[in-house]
Amino acid sequence: MARTHERILGVDVDNVLADYTEALRQVVAEGTGRDPADLPDPATWSAYEEWGLNPRTFDQWHRRAVVDHRIFQHVEPIEGAAAAMHRLSEDGVRIRIVTHRLYLSGTHALVASDTVEWLEEHDIPYWDLCFVARKGDVGCDVYIDDAPHNILHLRERGHRAIVFDWPYNREVDGEPLDGPRATDWEEAEAHARDLLFGQDRLF
Repeated sequence: MARTHERILGVDVDNVLADYTEALRQVVAEGTGRDPADLPDPATWSAYEEWGLNPRTFDQWHRRAVVDHRIFQHVEPIEGAAAAMHRLSEDGVRIRIVTHRLYLSGTHALVASDTVEWLEEHDIPYWDLCFVARKGDVGCDVYIDDAPHNILHLRERGHRAIVFDWPYNREVDGEPLDGPRATDWEEAEAHARDLLFGQDRLF
């Protein structure tokens, strides 16, 4: 019998599996004495400008959050993520974690170890863990991501990508970023099954 094609789902971590925005919000609020309610979910992909940050100060706060506060160990998971990943894995989907967390020099070992520890602590099933900027290079059948530039790059290279909904990824240069789009993991799982299995959807 011919071996069926292995279905590979590439899943981002920050703001897909883990609530990075909330974790960073708490660090910035504590460090500046601001009310977390005054730090809204960013509406544009531009270094959290709504919080008064710019690319330089964003990197400074990110480094502080990752190194001093170890947020990659303590960030809260997105509701329903682990359960959905288990259901997909049990139905034969190979889960490949694909994240670009290694972008600040001097933090790579800490970031990698904290990421693995967090995935284990929150019982996130996966076969592969890829730290990579060019996500299309890791060869998944379907991707779930939040970053608009990643979605556009993946689709330009012919990959199927599900948008995990945040205010900052609803438009790109004033144009709507088309779906499939998931506002939670119930919708993300449904879209993933449609794209991975088509008429052979498993439940």
